[in-house]
Amino acid sequence: MHNNSSYDFDVIVVGGGHAGIEAAHAAAKMGSKTLMITINLDNIGLMPCNPAVGGVGKGHIVYELSALGGLMPKLCTKTYLQARMLNTKKGPAVQGLRLQIDKYAYNKLSKEVLEHLPNLTLRMGMVEEILIDDRNNISGIKTRDGAQYLAPTLIITTGTFLNGKVHIGATNYTAGRQGEEAAITLSFFLQKMGIQMGRLKTGTPPRLLRSSIDFSKMEQQAPDNLNYLFEFYPHTSVETRPCFITYTNEKTHAIIKRNLHLSAMYSGNIQGIGPRYCPSIEDKVARFADKNSHHVFVEPEGASTEEIYPNGLSTSLPFDVQLEYIRSIVGFEQAVISRPGYAVEYDFVMPNQLRPTLEVKTVGGLYLAGQINGTTGYEEAAGQGIVAGINAHLKVTKQEPFILDRNESYIGVMIDDLITFGVDEPYRMFTSRAERRLLLRQDNAFLRLTDRAYKLGLIEEQLYKDFRQEKNLVEQTLSDLRAGNTNTQLLKLFGEFECDIPAIRQSTKQELSDRSVQTIYANVKYEPYIKREEKEVEKAKAQQHLIIPALFDYAQMPGLSKELQQKLTKHQPATIAQAGLIPGITPAALSLLIFRIKQR
Repeated sequence: MHNNSSYDFDVIVVGGGHAGIEAAHAAAKMGSKTLMITINLDNIGLMPCNPAVGGVGKGHIVYELSALGGLMPKLCTKTYLQARMLNTKKGPAVQGLRLQIDKYAYNKLSKEVLEHLPNLTLRMGMVEEILIDDRNNISGIKTRDGAQYLAPTLIITTGTFLNGKVHIGATNYTAGRQGEEAAITLSFFLQKMGIQMGRLKTGTPPRLLRSSIDFSKMEQQAPDNLNYLFEFYPHTSVETRPCFITYTNEKTHAIIKRNLHLSAMYSGNIQGIGPRYCPSIEDKVARFADKNSHHVFVEPEGASTEEIYPNGLSTSLPFDVQLEYIRSIVGFEQAVISRPGYAVEYDFVMPNQLRPTLEVKTVGGLYLAGQINGTTGYEEAAGQGIVAGINAHLKVTKQEPFILDRNESYIGVMIDDLITFGVDEPYRMFTSRAERRLLLRQDNAFLRLTDRAYKLGLIEEQLYKDFRQEKNLVEQTLSDLRAGNTNTQLLKLFGEFECDIPAIRQSTKQELSDRSVQTIYANVKYEPYIKREEKEVEKAKAQQHLIIPALFDYAQMPGLSKELQQKLTKHQPATIAQAGLIPGITPAALSLLIFRIKQR
């Protein structure tokens, strides 16, 4: 313990969601005397929206958490209902593991693990005041019930609770989530400290009773048989609850269009900006008017509950309209809504006020992680939580900070995006945001980050030994293979489009794990592209100072995605160097831009 006598704790974590869990777990594991304080101790690790973890981009973050010794991957292995690998028809860099989770088992296990963690104390309470010393450094917190806890570092992970407001049609009331109190005073306190705040929104669909749904009319979604999940050690996947797919139709869309003015999103009741990539169903119907149907993924919320999650139907329409449009969908004709869908609007902190450690620039020892920084999603929150937890411990023990670079991890990409550009809509991770996505794959997350985690004391000795053995074997095998073959020969041997695991094992004559085989395959498959990408980076570096003409028309640039056209138009970068800093700009997009400017 490093706790100097005037403090009760080394690190205080406010909030028990996915960011809070990782922050508290990392700080306590590294040896800091840690307090986690949250409004309701029974809701630690709750999944208020879709009970699923991973997917493309998000899954990469969970692998990185695993490589860093985080808790989320371990909890997932013990509580999932179905496992699927997304994008298997595409290359290894953009595949994503997604697990449907039993939200009640996950919530229960999160609390259990934290209750038994050495150096960690759990307390229930509403934090209302942040205590600061005369040098503008953190010295502790005060709760509504009058308790005071002192510590030199504080990590705030309040999710959607800061000044939260729930909307269902024209009805709205103060809440952090449906049925839970919002944190009002803390938001005003942060503003009083001179921290710039904004407002965002997110939403969730109605939940339906399993017994009221006709699954025979839907497509069943087959699980994948996998030999690994997010953790380092092998795990053969099982399915305990099936998932299904149905679709909205023209009738559904007509009901929604007719009632659009009643949605809190469209009535002017909501000021916050919603997520572009996870829009409400009314938003989808209004924005993509030419589409007459959208997917609905019908997913279980848990093994012990009758409630079903219709993924894709997030809404803030009035309850009677929700029931009408739900019942227009195939399989939902008799559906019973157990909880209405709603939108939640909340305050967040403009993340360009943070350092790469997630410490607020103007207040020493104050760290922010998760939705408070403008992100959306459990995985994004957890990725920030672990970085904040590690850095709070390092600050207390007066060690060098821990910074993840955008060229070595998706967590690094996310934090760099947030602190460089801030956000104007809830931020979600995609593989397209990473310029180096060929190097940042699921299969090599451990190779990228486990050495660093071990130095921090976050990885067990045995796991590290087994990891080193695998790492050496991969490196040795690759160099042996290349000694006897060219890349093209190897690719023919391994299967041009899919990783042929038996063929690679055969040609290497080694006892390789599935993950090692994937890594070897990806290294061979991507070698020419990686070399080309490195050349493009050099080229862009050489053109850093190339001036972009004022009012350059990005809308007239075929080959650039709509999103990048919008971002370039909005930021109006003056040089190629500035354009290169815009989140999601790829080396290929920069090359195209350089070419166009020179053409002119």
